[in-house]
Amino acid sequence: MSLTLTSLAFPHHAAIPTKYTCEGADVSPPLAWSGLPAGTKSLVLIVDDPDAPDPAAPKMTWVHWVLYNLPPSTSGLAEAISPGALPVGAMEGVNDWQRTGYGGPCPPIGRHRYFHKLYALDTMLPDLGRLTKAQLEKAMTGHILAQAELLGSYQKQH
Repeated sequence: MSLTLTSLAFPHHAAIPTKYTCEGADVSPPLAWSGLPAGTKSLVLIVDDPDAPDPAAPKMTWVHWVLYNLPPSTSGLAEAISPGALPVGAMEGVNDWQRTGYGGPCPPIGRHRYFHKLYALDTMLPDLGRLTKAQLEKAMTGHILAQAELLGSYQKQH
């Protein structure tokens, strides 16, 4: 069985409902995973958008959510999860709004892709504080047992 990441809010390669964006409630979608490989000690979740600011001329990858040390005993995250409701031991890194937590899609122009990436690691990472996606990716190097991806897209309604 391979690692899978799904959401009841939208299927892979589909549009993300407005509720989970800056035009809606801006809450995190429900996520579920299964198929953790043997030896998984922790999970990492990174949500980012490689199409910023304009899909026709992308200049950067905008980071929406950074979570690490999610326990392998968990099988997902509830919709609109608050920092206090995260599984025990889970840590949040900093997104590109320079804050922790989820920041929903809010593309300035065009339809952007949002990659929800789940990684199974063979270790628990130390408390790395308010780390960035790049710092987390560096810390994960050599520890990734498996990864899964859920892709959604969004374009502002107006």
